[in-house]
Amino acid sequence: MTTSVAIIGLGIMGTRMMKHMRLHEKFSPDYLWDPNPIACANAVKHDSKSLIMKNASDAIENADLVYLACPPSVREKYAMKTVQMGKSLFLEKPFGIKIQESKNFIKRLQDYDVPIAVNFTQAAGVALADILKSKNNDEMGEMLGVDIIVTYSSWPRQWQKEADWLRFKKEGGMTREVISHFIFFTERVIGPLKLIWAKSSYPTDITLCETSIFAKLENEEGLPVNIFASVGGMQPDRQELTIKGSKSSRKVSEFYKDSVSSGNNFIPLREEPKDPRAVSLKAQLDNLDLKINNKPNSLATIHEAFRVQKLVEEILSKT
Repeated sequence: MTTSVAIIGLGIMGTRMMKHMRLHEKFSPDYLWDPNPIACANAVKHDSKSLIMKNASDAIENADLVYLACPPSVREKYAMKTVQMGKSLFLEKPFGIKIQESKNFIKRLQDYDVPIAVNFTQAAGVALADILKSKNNDEMGEMLGVDIIVTYSSWPRQWQKEADWLRFKKEGGMTREVISHFIFFTERVIGPLKLIWAKSSYPTDITLCETSIFAKLENEEGLPVNIFASVGGMQPDRQELTIKGSKSSRKVSEFYKDSVSSGNNFIPLREEPKDPRAVSLKAQLDNLDLKINNKPNSLATIHEAFRVQKLVEEILSKT
């Protein structure tokens, strides 16, 4: 048996998820909708089995699971329709932009007993699972802190250009889109964080998103989490999380490249897959199947996603 899926939002993420759901034995992404007819036409070119519905409501009504890949500002109305109809819900991150609205959103979602998860892509990955195992087995020794480094020559990156909203301060930016993943990862390893201080810089055009971030966070034991992020200059993209221990440290680059150091150069722990994105999405979908069948899984909860959102928005507000 497969789970029928409605996908609302057929941009980069929606189309990508559609392709990988079609490859997965447990999902059938049969019902699609996007307000942009060009996005709809492009989606069915990739998957002729899927149907473009007249509106979002029709897509939701026909499916067992709804995946929302639309921008945050329009997501709540589709999410509430989904849970009110007793359907399972899979949300893209960020969970939201405005803290009070998201707080109210969570309260409303909790009135409905349906499976709900948020798509932080590292949640089901090998790197996070192995780091947690190493930490719990005391292979890393005493936890000493975390460094997060993200640099880009331009934002959005070339493959994100069609998602134009990503360049605007209102909903986009690298902190919401990328650094949020590493904050989520960090909280899974060392627990909830609080912001100590931050400095965010923006272009002279006040509508555009941040160009640099410096921040220090701490967990409940006072372990430091340092964030450095910047946009500009001709350079390869750098997306790097280092979890520091007294015996060994672990570095995760590009979301999946897991390596270890005991003081010398970092050494890769496993061979890189030919298609790392496919491996990551397969793991997420395996866990999504567990989630909708009320079985233990490692997907991000709405409460974890909301904690990340609060930290991200607080960082962005510090100018």
